[in-house]
Amino acid sequence: MAAVRRGLISNINRVLSIRSTTPSSSESLPHCSFFLLRRFSSDAGLVDGSGSDIIEPPTRIIEAKPGEMSPRSKRTGIIAVKCGMTALWDKWGARVPVSVLWVDDNIVSQVKTIEKEGIFALQIGCGHKKPKHLTKPEVGHFRAQGAPLKRKLREFPVTEDALLPVGTSLGVRHFVPGQYVDVTGITRGKGFQGVMKRYDFLGGPASHGCSKAHRKGGSTGQRDDPGKVFKGRKMPGRMGADQRTVKNVWVYKIDPARNLIWVRGQVPGAEGNFVFIRDAWYKKPDISKLPFPTYLAPEDEDPSELEPLVADLGEVDPFMLAE
Repeated sequence: MAAVRRGLISNINRVLSIRSTTPSSSESLPHCSFFLLRRFSSDAGLVDGSGSDIIEPPTRIIEAKPGEMSPRSKRTGIIAVKCGMTALWDKWGARVPVSVLWVDDNIVSQVKTIEKEGIFALQIGCGHKKPKHLTKPEVGHFRAQGAPLKRKLREFPVTEDALLPVGTSLGVRHFVPGQYVDVTGITRGKGFQGVMKRYDFLGGPASHGCSKAHRKGGSTGQRDDPGKVFKGRKMPGRMGADQRTVKNVWVYKIDPARNLIWVRGQVPGAEGNFVFIRDAWYKKPDISKLPFPTYLAPEDEDPSELEPLVADLGEVDPFMLAE
């Protein structure tokens, strides 16, 4: 409050009072107005135009119910554990290299709204962890939200119509076979490496007078002018252990009984690492086939009896088509 002129707050209150035409006691200001005043004021409550009453932000009711997805809607992602790679053969006999991802008990651990945090987002928790393996602030965070202790947390920005209440379970049926997803993970760490492995340098000649410079990077700059090594020069250093995203990964198969996803190709990370899966940004899926805001299982459904779902490969043999 001390860093902002007092006249600014009064001007905002005056504008809001002019825009509102004789509001009743049951009416409230828009969500954006509350967020604007909260950003410029350090007070816990919000004062209306007259400066007498304190107005609290309206309570948002979030329910887990099926909805209709629009082209501008953005669903949440999920957290999975990379189990490794293998190969499958489709119904036409073609070999499909796949990565196996395990969705380990994903739930919504926190809901962020525009009134309080300034954004619409969902914090997703994965796995399980004991209280002794968490710090006190982490345990307090889970207890404040009323969520079970989780091993991994990740925040996914969503649109307002894709919000889910705390405790909502997310499984592999959040995605459908045949759609494209973006997978984010931490690549394998390779330690300190030279320029030939790190940046694909050619190195020096193998013979003809080359001595002790077969794998060196060569010159790193000039002489007195400029008398320095420019920033960004490719040199030896630590390689790997960076966050990378593989885009447009095809979902080949899902198994709801075991919470497994088979995606075509490789994904970043070693076996046992966490990866984050969300709808593809470029090859957007068909919104009519996606469960929105997520798949909500019926009460009488037994996941252990569900059969795996495989992507539709069509009715035309690709090998006969090639001939």
